[in-house]
This record gives sequence, C-alpha cells and structure tokens, in this order.
Amino acid sequence: MNAAQRNRLQSSGLAFLAAYVDTLGFIALFGLFTAHVTGNFILIGAALADSGQMSILLKFLAFPAFILGVAVARVFIASIQRRNGRALGWSLLLQLVLLIGFMLCGIAATPVQSPTAGWVMASGLLGTASMGVHSAISRLLLAHLAPTSLMTGNVTQVVIDVVDMLRGAADAGTTERCIKFVWPVLSFGIGAIAAAFAYHLVGFAGLIVPVLILVAMVVWEWRQPLPAKAAP
Repeated sequence: MNAAQRNRLQSSGLAFLAAYVDTLGFIALFGLFTAHVTGNFILIGAALADSGQMSILLKFLAFPAFILGVAVARVFIASIQRRNGRALGWSLLLQLVLLIGFMLCGIAATPVQSPTAGWVMASGLLGTASMGVHSAISRLLLAHLAPTSLMTGNVTQVVIDVVDMLRGAADAGTTERCIKFVWPVLSFGIGAIAAAFAYHLVGFAGLIVPVLILVAMVVWEWRQPLPAKAAP
C-alpha cells in the first residue's frame, strides 16, 4: 500500500467513524453532538429560549468533556513524541478505550429515559471525550489529511475544485486535492446513515462498528516501523 492509498484509507475510516459516533450519540442521547461543539452551542441556545425543553445539563457538560479530551490527548501525544514512540498508535488506543466506555455505559443506561441519569451522563461524556481525542489526533498527527469530523470546509473545497475543473481553471493539483477531500465527505455521509440504522436495530451495541475500525487502525499502526530518533 502506497502513501496515497494509506492516506485515503485513514481519512475515509476516521470520517466514517466520526459520523457514526456523532449520529448514534445524537439519536440516543437527546440530541447530543459528541463531535460538534458548534451543534451543542446551538442546541443549548435553543433550549434556554424554550423552557419547555428537557434538561440541557448533558450538553453543557459535553463542552468541558470535549476540551478535556483534547487537552489529555495533547499532553499524551507530546509525551510519547518526546520518547520517539508510536504517538498515533497510542493516541488511537486512548480514543478506543473512551469509545468502549461510551458503548458500555450506553448499554448499561438502556432503556434511556432521562438525560440526567447517571449511566446516560457517563455515556455521553465519554463519547464526547473520545471525539475530543479524535479531533486532537486529526490536528496533531494527521494534519496532512482532510478533516474527518467537520465536513463544512471539505464540502466547500470540493465544490470550489469541481467548479474550477468545469470552467477550465483547474491547475495540476486540483484533481488530487478534490479526491483528497471528497472521500471523507462520502464516508461521513455513509457513516451517519449506517449509525442511524444500527442504533434502531441494536442500540448502543451498534458502536461495535467504530470500535472495530479503531482496533484495526491500532493494530496497523503497531505493525509499522518505529519513528526514527531525532538527532541529538
């Protein structure tokens, strides 16, 4: 597998995972976005203006949980990089542990009846923290890939590139860039649809799909050569 194929597989897999986790959390946990801070801000604003809506405590707590996930991932990755370790493999494993916690707490919370129930809160916060780690990995270790949890910029870039190709203004890198961004967009859409069907079929157990994706990625990273040591 060459570098381009690996990049495409990583970005597609992570985009599918992000959409899947976010969609399942949204359906199962009273509209909670585990991966999109912006979405939770909007829902909090709407809920504050409508006193008839259910508790928004989980959405409030999701913001610091996401921040904590990013912060822990940053310190964790920096520590591993200082030792020339497998930063991507270990950080994906961290996300995997949090995601498994999300799934198990969600299963324990079933049937989900209240957004303030203990297992429901634990499930939502672990899911949000896992996606905080996901976002940190994207920025710190996979910055060469298209973003895998926020699709607005990806869609914008794809449309710009397609329009440039249609009007004959594309340069040598336009097609390559378009392909780089279009695969995560398609995978994200498929992941969202798959999660909705999975939750209605098997509930939180449907999270086994992104769990298995992360397991495969961790195993793959552990099979790669260790990074070269930095010169003293």
